[in-house]
Amino acid sequence: MGNSYKSAAFLMESRMADAAMGDSNACFELGIAYSSGAGGLNVDLIEAHKWFNLAALRGSERGQQCRAEIAEEMSSREIAEAQRQARAWLHGAGAALRAA
Repeated sequence: MGNSYKSAAFLMESRMADAAMGDSNACFELGIAYSSGAGGLNVDLIEAHKWFNLAALRGSERGQQCRAEIAEEMSSREIAEAQRQARAWLHGAGAALRAA
């Protein structure tokens, strides 16, 4: 575990920071990480859908495609939760950027 876990955690923190600045690629990469379990993460389709949705909202066609693909494996309740989390994240990130 050791260094690879630390580097994966650093990568995730870095991607989160980039996502908060509106980087669609960072959002997409977070979606990939959560949908595949990359970097030692547990697969979390709700979290993956949220990040693909955020990437799509920022113009990522790959984000739109991946969001649609994983939505097929999710219940309507899970999709609604992912959308709620995406809205909450957008609201929180926007507030953080305005405060910066």
